[in-house]
Amino acid sequence: MHLRHVRTLLAPQDGTARVTCMAWSASSARFAVCTAERVVLLYDEQGERRDKFSTKPADAKYGRKSYVVKGMAFSPDSTKLAIGQTDNIVYVYRIGEEWGDKKVICNKFIQTSAVTCLLWPAENVIVFGLAEGKVRLANTKNNKSSTIYGTDSYVVSLTSNVSGRGILSGHADGTIVRFFFDDEGSGESQGKLTVHPCPPYALAWASNSIVAAGCDKKIVAYGKEGSVIQTFDYSRDSSEKEFTTATTSPSGQSIVIGSYDRLRVLNWSPRRSAWEEGKPKEIAHLYTITALAWKRDGSRICAGTLCGGVEQFDCCLRRTIYKNKFEITYVGPSQAIVKNLSTGTRLVLKSQYGYEIDEVKILGKDRYLVAHTSDTLLLGDISSNKLSEVAWKGSGGNEKFFFDNENVCMIFNAGELTLVEYGSNDILGSVRTEFVNPHLVSVRINERQQRGVDENKKLAYLIDIKTIATVDLVGGYNAGTISHDSKIDWLELNETGHKLLFRDKKMRLQLCDIESSTKTTILNYCSYVQWVPGSDVVVAQNRNSLCIWYNIDAPERVTMFPLKGDIVGLERSDGKTEVIVSEGVNTVSYTLDEGLIEFGTAIDDGDYHRATAFLETLEMSTEAEAMWKTLSRLALEARQLHIAERCFAALGNMAKARFLHETNVIADQAAQEHGGDGTDHYLVRARLAMLDKNYKLAEMIFLEQNATEEAMDMYQELHMWDECIVVAKAKGHPMLEKLRRGYYQWLLDTQQEEKAGEVQEGQGDYLAAISLYLQAGLPAKAARLAMSRDELLTNAGVIDRISTALIRGELYEQAGDLFERVGNPRKALECYGKGSAFLKAVELARLAFPAEVVKLEEAWGDHLVQQKQLDAAINHYIEARCSIKAIEAALGARQWKKAIYILDLQDKQTAAKYYLKIAQHYAALQEYQVAEELYIKGGQTKDAIDMYTQAGLWEQAHKLALKCMSQEDVSVLYITQAQEMERQGKYKEAERLYITMNEPDLAITMYKKCKMYDEMVCLVAKYHKDLLGDTHLHLGKELEAEGRLQEAEYHYLEGKDWKSTVNMYRVAKAHGGANSHKHVAYLWAKSLGGEAAVKLLSKFGLLEMAIDHATDTGVFEFAFELARLSMKQKMPDIHLKYAMFLEDEGKFEEAEGEFIKAGKPKEAVLMYVSSTSWSAASVLSLQRQPGCLTSTGLLLVILVAPSHVPVPPHPPRFVHNQNWNAAQRVAEAHDPDSVADVLVGQAQFAFEQREFQKAEAFLLRAQRPELAIKYYKEAGMWSEALRICKEYMPSRLGELQEECGREAGKKGSSGAEGLLEQAREWEQSGEYARAVDCYLKVRDPSNSVLVEKCLLKAAELAVKFLDQSQSMEVTRTVAPQLVAMKKHSMAAELYLNLDLIQDAIDAFIEGEEWSKAKHLAKEFDPRSEEYVDQRYKEYLKKQGKVDSLVGIDVMAALDIYAKQEQWEKCLEVAAKQNYQVLHKYVALYATQLICEGSWDKALRLYVHHGAPASPQVLRASRAGITVCCHLCMSQAPSLGWDCLVFSISSTAVDSSRGLKEISQHVLHGKEQRKLSRWLQETPSILSYFPALSPAPHPASDCSTATLGAISLAYAWQQESSRNFNIYKRLFVEMVNAPGMNCAEAYSSWADLRDMLLSLANTVAHEEFERMLLISHYCAARSAAQGLKQLDTMAAQLSISLLRHTDLLPADKAFYEAGTAAKAVSWENMAFVFLNRFLDLSDAIEEGNLDSLDHSDFQRTDIPFEVPLPAHQHVPEEQREEVRDWVLTMSMDQRLEQALPQDERSTYEASLVAAGTGVHSLPCLLTGYPVLRNKIELRPGREVKKDVWYKFVMAVKTSHSPAGQDVIEFLRRWCGGLPSTSFSFQ
Repeated sequence: MHLRHVRTLLAPQDGTARVTCMAWSASSARFAVCTAERVVLLYDEQGERRDKFSTKPADAKYGRKSYVVKGMAFSPDSTKLAIGQTDNIVYVYRIGEEWGDKKVICNKFIQTSAVTCLLWPAENVIVFGLAEGKVRLANTKNNKSSTIYGTDSYVVSLTSNVSGRGILSGHADGTIVRFFFDDEGSGESQGKLTVHPCPPYALAWASNSIVAAGCDKKIVAYGKEGSVIQTFDYSRDSSEKEFTTATTSPSGQSIVIGSYDRLRVLNWSPRRSAWEEGKPKEIAHLYTITALAWKRDGSRICAGTLCGGVEQFDCCLRRTIYKNKFEITYVGPSQAIVKNLSTGTRLVLKSQYGYEIDEVKILGKDRYLVAHTSDTLLLGDISSNKLSEVAWKGSGGNEKFFFDNENVCMIFNAGELTLVEYGSNDILGSVRTEFVNPHLVSVRINERQQRGVDENKKLAYLIDIKTIATVDLVGGYNAGTISHDSKIDWLELNETGHKLLFRDKKMRLQLCDIESSTKTTILNYCSYVQWVPGSDVVVAQNRNSLCIWYNIDAPERVTMFPLKGDIVGLERSDGKTEVIVSEGVNTVSYTLDEGLIEFGTAIDDGDYHRATAFLETLEMSTEAEAMWKTLSRLALEARQLHIAERCFAALGNMAKARFLHETNVIADQAAQEHGGDGTDHYLVRARLAMLDKNYKLAEMIFLEQNATEEAMDMYQELHMWDECIVVAKAKGHPMLEKLRRGYYQWLLDTQQEEKAGEVQEGQGDYLAAISLYLQAGLPAKAARLAMSRDELLTNAGVIDRISTALIRGELYEQAGDLFERVGNPRKALECYGKGSAFLKAVELARLAFPAEVVKLEEAWGDHLVQQKQLDAAINHYIEARCSIKAIEAALGARQWKKAIYILDLQDKQTAAKYYLKIAQHYAALQEYQVAEELYIKGGQTKDAIDMYTQAGLWEQAHKLALKCMSQEDVSVLYITQAQEMERQGKYKEAERLYITMNEPDLAITMYKKCKMYDEMVCLVAKYHKDLLGDTHLHLGKELEAEGRLQEAEYHYLEGKDWKSTVNMYRVAKAHGGANSHKHVAYLWAKSLGGEAAVKLLSKFGLLEMAIDHATDTGVFEFAFELARLSMKQKMPDIHLKYAMFLEDEGKFEEAEGEFIKAGKPKEAVLMYVSSTSWSAASVLSLQRQPGCLTSTGLLLVILVAPSHVPVPPHPPRFVHNQNWNAAQRVAEAHDPDSVADVLVGQAQFAFEQREFQKAEAFLLRAQRPELAIKYYKEAGMWSEALRICKEYMPSRLGELQEECGREAGKKGSSGAEGLLEQAREWEQSGEYARAVDCYLKVRDPSNSVLVEKCLLKAAELAVKFLDQSQSMEVTRTVAPQLVAMKKHSMAAELYLNLDLIQDAIDAFIEGEEWSKAKHLAKEFDPRSEEYVDQRYKEYLKKQGKVDSLVGIDVMAALDIYAKQEQWEKCLEVAAKQNYQVLHKYVALYATQLICEGSWDKALRLYVHHGAPASPQVLRASRAGITVCCHLCMSQAPSLGWDCLVFSISSTAVDSSRGLKEISQHVLHGKEQRKLSRWLQETPSILSYFPALSPAPHPASDCSTATLGAISLAYAWQQESSRNFNIYKRLFVEMVNAPGMNCAEAYSSWADLRDMLLSLANTVAHEEFERMLLISHYCAARSAAQGLKQLDTMAAQLSISLLRHTDLLPADKAFYEAGTAAKAVSWENMAFVFLNRFLDLSDAIEEGNLDSLDHSDFQRTDIPFEVPLPAHQHVPEEQREEVRDWVLTMSMDQRLEQALPQDERSTYEASLVAAGTGVHSLPCLLTGYPVLRNKIELRPGREVKKDVWYKFVMAVKTSHSPAGQDVIEFLRRWCGGLPSTSFSFQ
């Protein structure tokens, strides 16, 4: 903070004229100064004096000089000024909002002693101190004052904290007292804080500490609880005087203290957590500072002096000009002022959390502010002066900001879109999206008021390129998603957020209703679209048409105008809406119908009268009609019936208009009689319900008013007779019978015979009902009725009429059912056959006509084939023994394996043709083995062989052919096939076939015919070796005849007939090619030799060519002879080639002589020094090639860098090693110029052998020091290179040193020595930067100590000799390397030297030195302590040190135990925490056990630990309600209420009790103060849900509480759902488990039952009540099975369980019921139940329950609709036993296939009476209904008296533990048992 003098506001006087007090207004627009004359001067923001007024004494009689003004403060609204005076009074002046307004005293507060100081921290609250030691509060609203606290010492100073919520008072005895109006959750204490050594006249309360100073010349900083944290002692400074006053900056991070001629500045350092003294501002002759005042925006501070002067200072950290448009003044680390240079407007940007502002940017057309702090993001709208600060973790400045919406800022970062509403300090919402084009995101924030909606904030954005999501930002939930079939390129919500427009890449415009999620295409080829502002009208362009939707609810109603250009914009102002169209160079506007737009606005505003008045002015059109319809619907919803009547009249719907007119008459009469608008009258409400076709609601309204007649009249008018009769019957109306007769007659009159028949059937007149059904053409319904009544089946006439009608209507299946029921099986069979009801026909035939079963099965199969159900037909054909049809059906259904199975049972003649078809199928699938077998079975072996041949499987084909065919046939087959291959050009395949058939001659003939002589010769050599020579001769002759002499020569020579070769060349010249005669002439001359050869070759002109040919072919004697006789000039060339030949042969000495004879001594040298794999001859040949090196250059290349020589096309073998002595001897004798090159070559060889001294000597002899440097560099010996350079080439030393540094950086450790030496040289020469670079480049993995020393040396030099930025860079380079070398303490020390605290902490953490990291964070950066703790937890997790982690983060430790499946340890630790934590992991363990199939272990787990639906969870639920209630009363009421409802609905809290708790918490606000303490005392509530907790530990701010409440509510719901699913899964596993229907299973059933009972006692849930009842029945059954005398009771329990087959496996339940009934000889019931079991078993096999017959269970409570079991629960063997028993019993005529009935004429085990529907309670010991003689254990739970006594008797006589446990359970379940006494005398 720097102070710069700006101006003098008030000039000082010559004498004492003390400025007593000063004050800035909260708006920073006014500044007040009170002079020694008690006059208040008012200045504006620029420092110009604008006004003044005189203060008044408390009593005018004492005069103006009777008091002194001691304190002055502006009100928070800047319109009032409070003045405290020593004449025991405080005045409040209203100074107005404008300069020059009249000054009026509006409040005065008379005190008992002098006012010494004064503050105005909050609205209506003035705080002042008195001379008697009291600190009082004055309320300007009620004009009363009161004492806050009192002391016995004079109040010398008052100050407030930054927020104004707390005050400090300083007293004459040094006491400093603190008081809070609101501690803002800080938990800081109140009362006496500390005692300062002297009166603290200079007292300031900053953000982080309290600063006091006084006459002892010491400035003391106190901590939040009064401890001294820092002292600035100036007592020894003779120039310093006493401190008189102090003030704090608005941000609380700077303090200015005034003394004599001096202003001292203290700045808070967040990094050091301490005050740092800035440069004091010293002004001579200023004298004592008596008053200080800091402008509220922090930019100015004013000082008043003892001599009456007022000086103004500018205070800022820095000031910048942004874009030459704005001036940004940083007045503190966390506060900046942004000033528009053109308009002069100012905006104060401040971090409310005190974080330092990094940089301020002005974006979005210079309207919006963006600034970052370390943890937050600041945003502002300059035009509206709205500022926001939201939590924001740094992302490296990668955010993208979009300012297209003036209400909200859109921020995109790392795939996440964040919305911040200007003026709000909370993030409005965040979503994941990759599409952040402003045209692909639409946000609407309260843009239009709607009825009943306070907050309306909606967002639409793209999830992917084809999917739109809409979000309600108020509720924070996803309102829906819209999927589209094409890419979307534009979208926008309307202003209410209810409609969405979007356009796709195909230019289609879509309209979506958000609430209904309906999507409509409203326009194609859309090039422009926009909502009209302030309405729901849409404007769009389609090619050359302007499209307008005035009523978007009717998108088909569109108004269109032709256009000549393109729409470029839309403007709405001054009651006029215009569409701007660009037509080339001109711009044209089209005016929209403002009236139509106004209608939509009126509708949205709910002003239906205005909307009606507007529609009255329109002529009827499609648009107007749509608007009338919309208005009619809305008017009805709002019960504005007169408007609705007018709408329907306008639409021409006279029926509704008349009905509403009558309704309005009734409403008007009711309004006159009872007041109001009459719409609440029951007749009006009922008629509106009728209009809405909600007749049940109308009936309810009538009946509530006992208006039965009106209800009946309504139904009669509507001809709803059934409902009318129901009402009459329910109310016992005397006209009931008349109504029924009238209804019946009306049905007959209106020819509704079916309905009349139903009425007659309901009344018991079945014959009449049948007649009516037949008359209505419904014989099936008549047949159903006849079959349901036995008395009708005996009436032959009725049966005949019905059957005739059924047959006439071709309802053969129903006719068959009827005939079968009346005992006419023949006719029934005929009808079943005609109706294709073959299942019933076959079942009937098996009983009545067994001989016809086979015929019916065949017909059934034929029918299925016609229906294309070939798969199903197969089995029926098999049953009918129609094998051919079965085979054809299987083939048609592609059931190949089944077809093969059937074919294997047929004779070969029948099956042959089918085998062929199936074999072809498998051959196509490349299943050749199967296909082969089928071909053979079908007698088609040839086809199998062809199959293998076509697949290229020759071996298999041949093998099969040999098995099935004669040798001759095989030969014919294969040779034919080979010839076919030959024709196709597949010679190799043909050869294989010929060889396979042992016919190589045919293959040889084939190749000869094709002139493929190489292949032919190979076969001859292999199979006819004795004829190989003749073959070559024969081929030579053929080739010679064709003129292919070279090939012919090869064959002649292979046939060893050279004469033929010579003879061939004899005629070569005449008949051969261009060069054939030359070859012959050369051979002729060679044979002659001497002069004759020279003459012959000269004759043909071939002498030179012959010499060259002889040297090339190595015939050097012939070449020397020819050259010596005729061409001596060729001798050197021949000597050279001969030398090269000798070199290749390793004859070096002879080669040397030849090279010298050839005049090529360099080549001899080259021969001796060559170290490559090439001979000198090869290199020389390179020299002679065009473009190669010269001889000297080539020698140097070979000597120095042989790898650079171009590689010969055919490199010869390695010839020899170097012979340097011989090379030097030849060079010195024959070529002195090459001596230096030989020395260089020797030097290079010595370097390669690492003989460096020797190599260096050679090079220095050759005067080539640069090569020595080069070789030393290549060897990495930089020190030697530098030595040579310094001695022999000093001019290149600097260049070499630079290169050394660069190379070392690349090579690492290999150049360490050179770098080290170079670094020391740089250091000695004072080039510290270069020395540091060299030290940093040292790399030697083998010598870490050296590297470490170099790094530390580099850091030391950087810190000592380089500037701050360079030393920082070096430290950041060195420290990570030290960390990598495990030198963490050294790295941390380097970081600390430069105050890089966070990096030092990270270094200690990297080295796992946790205590040092913790200590460092605590000492230097307390905010990092949490970071260290978090990293320590992560470390323990990663290392698996779970036992250590338990003491730090128990939840994380438990998660690791669970992950490692150490369940015993996990549960042991969890049990030590709390109930909720334990049962979280119990649930996880139970889930794993169930998934592994160990449900019994999971059950025992819950038996051991209990089921967690207990009172503890309910208490946690009520705690959640407490949290939500707090939120309801704090900053987030809507969120709090949502959470509250969620908490109640998702827990087991009774609704009424929950509402009672809500009211209690709302009435008693004390829960607000308890909330934070409760969260801190019970951190396990949040830590129980680590994935949902907002922070590692609960905080006291509202955001944490909000998140905590949401987390709790959500987690309770999730936990409850998870546990209940586990309990349900346990139940399902148990009822499906085998072996549970026995006495031994009692303990398991009892455990499940007891667990469910504990749940039922705390959670009211119907499904769990039923599961409890079933478990009890099963447990009681197991108990009864252990007692012989209770067999009947066990059977009854099994039967009673059938009513629960929607929860039990149905097949298992019926099996157990049937076997139990069979065991107690209830054969009728056993037969019915086991028959049902077999039906279910068949249904499981078929996969559906459609074929089940429910006739046996009609009028019972056994459910028809049950889940189909996934598998059979009864083994096959037991199913067969049941099937046999049922079949046997079905033949017993005495058996009745019916369930027994009781006196209710109802199935005896049914709880619901069939006739009356009366529901009886089940007996808790049998499950049968309790009809009489009952014992009520508690309301709703009963037992039969005889059953109870029988059970208790059996238990007492047998002493059964299971039975006793059942009785004990009933006692617990029912709350007690009846008293029973027995006598066994």
